[in-house]
Amino acid sequence: MSEENLSEVLAVRREKLKKLQEEGKNPFEMTRYDVTAYADDVNENFEAYEEKPVSMAGRIMSKRGQGKVGFYDLQDSTGKIQMFLKKDLLENYDEIKTYDIGDIVGIKGEVFKTQKGQISVRVKELTLLSKSLQILPEKYHGLKDTELRYRQRYVDLIVNPEVKNVFILRSQIIRKIREFLDNRGFIEVETPVLYNLAGGANARPFVTHHNALDIPLYMRIALELPLKRLIVGGFDKVYELSRVFRNEGMDATHNPEFTLLETYEAYADYDDVMNMVEALYGFLAKEILGTDTVEYEGHDISLAAPFKRARMVDLVEEHTGVNFDVMTDLAEAQEAAKKLHVDVEDKHSIGEIIAEVFDEYVEDKLIQPTFVTMHPVEISPLSKREPTDPRYTQRFELFINGAECANAFSELNDPIDQKGRFEAQVQKKADGDDEAHPYDADFINALEVGLPPTGGLGIGIDRLVMLFTGQHSIRDVILFPTMKPLDD
Repeated sequence: MSEENLSEVLAVRREKLKKLQEEGKNPFEMTRYDVTAYADDVNENFEAYEEKPVSMAGRIMSKRGQGKVGFYDLQDSTGKIQMFLKKDLLENYDEIKTYDIGDIVGIKGEVFKTQKGQISVRVKELTLLSKSLQILPEKYHGLKDTELRYRQRYVDLIVNPEVKNVFILRSQIIRKIREFLDNRGFIEVETPVLYNLAGGANARPFVTHHNALDIPLYMRIALELPLKRLIVGGFDKVYELSRVFRNEGMDATHNPEFTLLETYEAYADYDDVMNMVEALYGFLAKEILGTDTVEYEGHDISLAAPFKRARMVDLVEEHTGVNFDVMTDLAEAQEAAKKLHVDVEDKHSIGEIIAEVFDEYVEDKLIQPTFVTMHPVEISPLSKREPTDPRYTQRFELFINGAECANAFSELNDPIDQKGRFEAQVQKKADGDDEAHPYDADFINALEVGLPPTGGLGIGIDRLVMLFTGQHSIRDVILFPTMKPLDD
């Protein structure tokens, strides 16, 4: 439709509204409407509704017929149902014929089947509840422009019913996660979104300013440090499921604000957490999908326990043939990485090099659920060292379909070791690493008060939802993803 024709159609809709208002029928004055039935329930349980009176409300999605009989489709929050409109049953039939696709109406009538077997409502009363002044996308082509779908999610949800199903599943998944943790004795808590330090992860924060205190504040990049303070304070099992914010790039698996689950359990280690994660994924698969196998991007992924477990350095050797585990000389490791065409000029430890090679050669090969364990200490500032080899930590990341889905470790509770790692991170920040972890003196004080052995976990909920709903972009599982503003 040309811009000129579009403007004409929009003008006609406004003229219709003006006429209604002049006749004392302003639809925007309606405040409520009694609804007694919904489309999906009527369609699925026709026998219970046949020839029974119903009161329904929703949006006109299509119009068929002319003369003395019309067939309109009504779409409510659950689905669609056909409206059977007949002139001799409706006093305002001629006015109803002027209503537009997109208008929101309330109807009263009886449920029946047409001669063609279509479940319908024989409408005896139809009320205009809200006038649509915009034009919905044409029904056979829908809203296909990806950018526009994200910017106008309200239209996307109207014309693409499968999109609404994704977010219904998302709600069910989050509810089941809470059920799983609550049943294990965890309690849900809330911690600050604004903090005077952005800790708990290596990421660039968003910065704001508190006018009354005249200090900078940071939007949280993780939930970790306040939750561990609660373990110090005497809680044994806590979790938080909430939004965090990272001032970083956007791609298919990253959005500046995302939903994170973090759990902390006293007197547990990362092996206990691994077992819990296996149980959680298996529980969600059975509860949400009814099976422990999910099909994703052409792969049949089994979420049945046990998941594969392997050290990061061993996976690097498996996929590159290079055994960094035996190397003690930084120059030797740098040369080995160079031969693999991995740029490690800015890496100052063998551990950092191992992690970089892993990212380049291994990560995208891990299709079936795999716990990657024993991360180098240099990239794990909050994780407890492995007693049998202090170069590594008791940390794991869960990878599914080549993407990180969980991060966990036996929490570092040695305040002296933690202080040294914070100081190393401060030096990295001074050397230009904007994502290095800040020094948190109060957290050191909390550790000095005493943190029991603790297992901690972080799971990106958006990526988990992507897996369970078969979506390939994080924007398809976030109702309102971050978008660059359009020019005026």
